[in-house]
Amino acid sequence: MTPYPCSGRISVSLLIVLAAVAAALGLWAGDRWLGRSSGPDLPPMRNALLYPQPRQVPDFTLHQANGAPLTPADWRGRWTVVFFGFTHCPDVCPTTMATFKDVWQRLKAQGLADRARFDFISVDPARDTPEILGRYVAFFDPDFVAATGSDEELTRLTRGLGMIYARGPLENGTYSVDHSASAVIVTPEGHVAGLFRPPFVAEAVAADLRTLMDHVR
Repeated sequence: MTPYPCSGRISVSLLIVLAAVAAALGLWAGDRWLGRSSGPDLPPMRNALLYPQPRQVPDFTLHQANGAPLTPADWRGRWTVVFFGFTHCPDVCPTTMATFKDVWQRLKAQGLADRARFDFISVDPARDTPEILGRYVAFFDPDFVAATGSDEELTRLTRGLGMIYARGPLENGTYSVDHSASAVIVTPEGHVAGLFRPPFVAEAVAADLRTLMDHVR
């Protein structure tokens, strides 16, 4: 899991880094559980790091921009890429979402749109209202899902997925949020398979998703 200090504050960023190191202890640095369970012919991942064992998604209930609830059941049936950020993020969030737009276009061109989805979850519910979230994700692609929720729900979910976020102090009437820059990969069975880690390359992310679709049953 890669933390990204959107605000650049040393104190908050240091906490993010320390938490990232702790979370990284749970990662497999070399091989992949999916490769072992699917046979030796699984090509190597280009942009993904897969866990040695699948992880359970914690129970959660968030609210989508369209007013519908978002629960673990929504992450079943497709390969889901989940990214945590916020709409006021100055660089990493829009850059990541633009890359995922490219990935999505590649998957649609290959006829794979019904086997994947991309979810943007805001960790800034105070400012990211449903209307704002809806406009934000629609700018990148109307097929993308946007959601947020209470800090209690967000904390439960991010910690359960190995992600982190922290808000900075109010300065000049505003604040920023430090958050993980990796994206979570959820299997069609609703388990956490691993992460896409920055720097994201659209061609590589699309190729990894295609590989998972083709080789993992």
